[in-house]
Parts: sequence; structure tokens; C-alpha cells
Amino acid sequence: MRIGELSERTGTPRRLLRYYEEQGLIMAARSANGYREYDERFVDRVVQIRGLLDAGLPTRIIKQILPCLDKPRTIYFPDATPEMIATLEHQRDRMTERVDCLARNRDAIVEYLDAVRDGNPPDRVPQEPAVS
Repeated sequence: MRIGELSERTGTPRRLLRYYEEQGLIMAARSANGYREYDERFVDRVVQIRGLLDAGLPTRIIKQILPCLDKPRTIYFPDATPEMIATLEHQRDRMTERVDCLARNRDAIVEYLDAVRDGNPPDRVPQEPAVS
């Protein structure tokens, strides 16, 4: 697929996809006319990269953990520094906190929906009067 389709399918601007390629996070083959051609697997890869970036990981570390996203997995870190390990542990802990928060929010929504469907809406929070 060409860069436009990858952009559309992942919601990622073309410019950002080119940046990912410059950083070695994704690779495109070049067709005879010079257009970038991406393999289907890069749809999931781009979504994963965006998630890792959103979680605060820098591209240099994402590049190192990309082998963990593939199957079969080949994990080899000849240059893993204590700083990199500490960064990954910190990011893991932040992600765990976010997952826990999302789970609590999901459970609250489920509880609300159950109550509304049963005709027993939960107590409403009184709204403050509008200030003019």
C-alpha cells in the first residue's frame, strides 16, 4: 500500500510516517516510479508506535523494543544501558497506572449503563448555577 493509504488506515499524517521511516521504525520498499510501498503489517506497527509515543517513550527506545512486537520474537539488546532500563520500567509503571484508571472508568460506565437500563439512574450531581 502507498503512504496515503497507510496514513488513512492509521490516522497518522504522511509527514509523521516519513519521520517514522527516517527514524528506522518502519521501512518502505520503493516502486519503479519511486513511490513508497508499505507492507500490510505496518498498519498495526504504526498504531503500536503511536501508542508507545503517547505513553512517553522516545523513538530511540521504541526502535530498540520493536523486535518485541514481532513474532517470532528476537530480543537482543547489546547496548541496553541502566538509563534505558530505568526509562522502560518507569514507562511500564505509568502504563499500568493508566490501564488501572481506564478499567475503573470502564467499570463506572458499566455500572451507570446497568442502572439506566434498569430504570434506576444513579444519583445526579447537582450543577452549579451558571455565573454571568
